[in-house]
Amino acid sequence: MQVILLERVENLGAIGDEVKVRDGFARNFLLPQKKALRATEANRQVFEGRRAEIEARNAEAKAAAEKASGKIDGSSYVLIRQAGEAGQLYGSVSSRDIVDEIVKAGGQIERNAVVLDKPIKTIGVHDVRVRLHAEVSAMVKVNVARSVDEAERQAKGENVVASAAEADRAEASAQAKELAANAFVDTSPRE
Repeated sequence: MQVILLERVENLGAIGDEVKVRDGFARNFLLPQKKALRATEANRQVFEGRRAEIEARNAEAKAAAEKASGKIDGSSYVLIRQAGEAGQLYGSVSSRDIVDEIVKAGGQIERNAVVLDKPIKTIGVHDVRVRLHAEVSAMVKVNVARSVDEAERQAKGENVVASAAEADRAEASAQAKELAANAFVDTSPRE
């Protein structure tokens, strides 16, 4: 289906571009979200008549997104979750969890603004992109940890899973040395 874009759409085009897209994408996303019009002669004339208005509205939205981006760009959010010893979560952190945390901290973003290719399933500090407008993005850090203390250690750059594994190895080694030392002590009575 041939459509005229009413706003910039990532990986597709800018305002006023006439592009060919799959029918389902146009019917289910672009047209209902008012991001495009069918490319008919009547719609081309309507678009050209309203082009200045559409571009002005887009400029306002972009300015508001840049203002919001300045507030959240580079900020860090802590999410406390249950996880196993290897750092694997007993669930996952979804985009909705991240949006809730940003809104709780005072940010103003839409639910679909957080861009996650796949849910976060391990503890650690993760960089997450927040798309506030087709032309404006912000990066935030999401610190997923089992406790507040662990989150603070991760924020300082410590890999808590590796540290815990190293501590376990050191303890096991110390116990093995102690057992070995005690095993060779001659406890038989002397004559």
